[in-house]
Amino acid sequence: MADLSFYVGVIGNVISVLVFLSPVETFWKIVKGRSTKEYECLPYICTLMSSSLWTYYGIVTPGEYLVSTVNGFGALAESIYVLIFLFFVPKSRFLKTILVVLALNVCFPVIATLGTRTAFGDANSRSNSMGFICATLNIIMYGSPLSVIKTVVTTRSVQFMPFWLSFFLFLNGAIWGVYALLLHDIFLLVPNGMGFLLGTMQLLIYAYYRNAKPIVEDHEEGLIPSQPLLS
Repeated sequence: MADLSFYVGVIGNVISVLVFLSPVETFWKIVKGRSTKEYECLPYICTLMSSSLWTYYGIVTPGEYLVSTVNGFGALAESIYVLIFLFFVPKSRFLKTILVVLALNVCFPVIATLGTRTAFGDANSRSNSMGFICATLNIIMYGSPLSVIKTVVTTRSVQFMPFWLSFFLFLNGAIWGVYALLLHDIFLLVPNGMGFLLGTMQLLIYAYYRNAKPIVEDHEEGLIPSQPLLS
C-alpha cells in the first residue's frame, strides 16, 4: 500500500504541474488581444497564495521536499500569470485587482508565516498549523474558478470560463483524494475531496452551457442572443 501511495503521489505531482500550466492558453489569448476582457484574475491569485504557503509548508516540514518543489514551480508560474493580468487589465478594474493581489499574495502570506512562527515554539506545531491553513486555502483554490459562473450564466457562454483549469483541478482533487485515502490522512482528504466535488460542478456547468446560444451586449437594447461561439 505504501508503494501504491508513492506512485499515486508521483501522478499527483505531474497533475499539479499540469494545473499550473493549464492557464497558458488563456494568457496567450490575453497577450495577443492585449486585454483581459471578461477573464477573472481571482483563480490565479488564489492559486498563487495557496502554492506559496504550501512551498513554505514543504520547507518547514521534514520529508516534504516534493511538496515544496512542485508548489515552488506553481508559485513562479502563477506569479507570471498575475503580472500579465495586471499589465493588460482595463484601468477600471486595475485598482480593485491590485488591492486583491496585495491582500492575498503579500499581506496574508506574511501574516500567516510570521503568525505561526510567533505563536508556536516547536517546529511540529508550526508545521501542523501551516498545514491546516494550506488545507483551507486549497478548498478556496478549487472553488475559485466558480467566480466566473455569474458571467457564464449571464452571457450563456463559456468563452471566459477556463476549461483546462477546471478540468485539471478536477483531476488534481481526484488523485490527491485517492492518495489521502491510502494514507488515511483526513487533512489531505477534506480539501481534495471538496476539490473533486467543486471540479465536477464546474465541468457540469461547462457542459451545460458549452452549446448554449450566447447572449452579447448591445449598447442600445441590452443583452441580446447571438450566434453560438466555438469553444
